[in-house]
Amino acid sequence: MTDDTRDLVILGGGLVGMTLALTAARQGISSHVVDRADPADLLAEGFDGRASAISTASWNLFTNIGLADQLEQHASPIASIAVNDQMKPGAIDFTPQPGEGSLGRMFANQELRRALFSAASEEPLIAWHDKAEVTRRERGPHGVSATLHDGQVLTGSLMVAAEGRGSPTREEAGLVMAKWDYSHRAIIAGLTHEKPHNQVAWEIFYPAGPFALLPMLDLPDGSHRSSLVWTVDEKDAAGTLKLSDRAFLAEVQKRMGDVLGAVTSVGERSSYPLGFHHTAKITDDRLVLIGDAAHGIHPIAGQGLNLGLRDVGALVDVISGGMRLGLEPGDAQLLAKYENWRGLDSFMVALATDGLTRLFGIPGKAASAARRLGMSGVQRTPLLKNWFMDEARGVNGDIPELLQA
Repeated sequence: MTDDTRDLVILGGGLVGMTLALTAARQGISSHVVDRADPADLLAEGFDGRASAISTASWNLFTNIGLADQLEQHASPIASIAVNDQMKPGAIDFTPQPGEGSLGRMFANQELRRALFSAASEEPLIAWHDKAEVTRRERGPHGVSATLHDGQVLTGSLMVAAEGRGSPTREEAGLVMAKWDYSHRAIIAGLTHEKPHNQVAWEIFYPAGPFALLPMLDLPDGSHRSSLVWTVDEKDAAGTLKLSDRAFLAEVQKRMGDVLGAVTSVGERSSYPLGFHHTAKITDDRLVLIGDAAHGIHPIAGQGLNLGLRDVGALVDVISGGMRLGLEPGDAQLLAKYENWRGLDSFMVALATDGLTRLFGIPGKAASAARRLGMSGVQRTPLLKNWFMDEARGVNGDIPELLQA
């Protein structure tokens, strides 16, 4: 059976893929969205304890596609970012001046999904195929198609791979990828704690990796809450995950000191391995890679999802502009423009993140002292501090119009 032909065939309906579908729809661009997951499972309580820092630029995107009102009530603003090395003297305090706004917003991934799924289900320009497996992908001179496990054939002008780090579409296309493993694992958990976080995000660096405390909304009973992202050596990960709640909290408390007072409880723990990957090209004939299918970075700076949302804004900008000139979404000229725009920018962000990861991972007192000296220098240099804050907001560089206020 053949379904209607649409402009885009988006393979992957996660946060980046579904944001692309909605953003495209707001510009009159139709799409098929295919995802193997069951939305009910993704929205079930306790499915995913992960949270995401949404930069100012990414928030502009959500505002421009009409999601801000629905999401705002679930946002915990990031008023300040405190960075230090092993809780020792010599740190950076990134705090905007009054009137400059926050450095971003924290959301539970579940709330982002809920808003995206709700909007997508009401958008006629999106044909959403959930619980679906792709059994065949074809790209030719006149269009693309994806055959589903039930025999349904979805056709369009451009195929978009948004399946994440293990993208089968990218692998099938044979796109060359640089990759390496950090031999580290990120442990994710929700914490409740004694003191309010005052909307401060903490990034505490240890030789094994960063230890981040990200401000979340208080619970309805007034309990203060933060999201923990703790990087550990891969060889220590299994043992850390198996610790009792009491022992786990003791280890957490040791690393965070008294910044949030006593930690009173920990939610369900999850983890994922950390690595770097970046494709040499993010386009092919009638194919575009976005999000983690194109680039995977260390969560040290919280820019992974924001990098994917920047892909979304740029791709829709390029396609909508081309369609106004009479070009189809899969036109080679448009794909070349997207490649030139996003290929270098995403690669530079990925390299900078990798460099930061390696710099703060150098062990020893001398390395720690050098890092703290450098951070003290940044703390005393307003121009540098402002540049770093603009990077955190995602407003440096060539910003797609959809990510502008």
